[in-house]
Amino acid sequence: MSEEDPRPGTRPDPPPDSRAAAAARIAQQQTWVDQQIRVAMERGEFDDLPGAGKPLGDLGTGHDPDWWLKKLVERERLVVLPPSVQLRKEDAGLDDRLDTLPAEREVRAAVEDFNQRVVAARYRVPEGPPLVTMPRDVEETVAAWRLRRDARIAARRTARTAEPPRRRWWQRRR
Repeated sequence: MSEEDPRPGTRPDPPPDSRAAAAARIAQQQTWVDQQIRVAMERGEFDDLPGAGKPLGDLGTGHDPDWWLKKLVERERLVVLPPSVQLRKEDAGLDDRLDTLPAEREVRAAVEDFNQRVVAARYRVPEGPPLVTMPRDVEETVAAWRLRRDARIAARRTARTAEPPRRRWWQRRR
């Protein structure tokens, strides 16, 4: 007959000798890691790291919880704009972006998404310059997209008819 654990769902305490074995394994792991680092240093694997020999930079006196974000923006050269400026910039290039979409359904979805973000930005506390971008009329924007698409298709057709038909290799005369 086996002993029942009075606490259901818990593990029994390990015997004292296994705790000592675990502590020994952890100590050996630390020495193994130290040894791997020493060997790598002897091989010169840490010699040409970026920033080697340079000062750590301005560590500052205060604690900045967003230090990693600022370093990421600086390193990746990201541009973080206030929502009003970002929406204004997106509105300027929206027609070009819509022209790359193949279906009217996708154009409607893109314009509706843009309008939702404009309305949401209007209800938020302004961050930066005032929001002057207005939501777009979906039907009017889709109609303008159709006209531009039809003009592109017509231009392609006229370009195709203007050039002589290409002969296939089996149709070439000798």
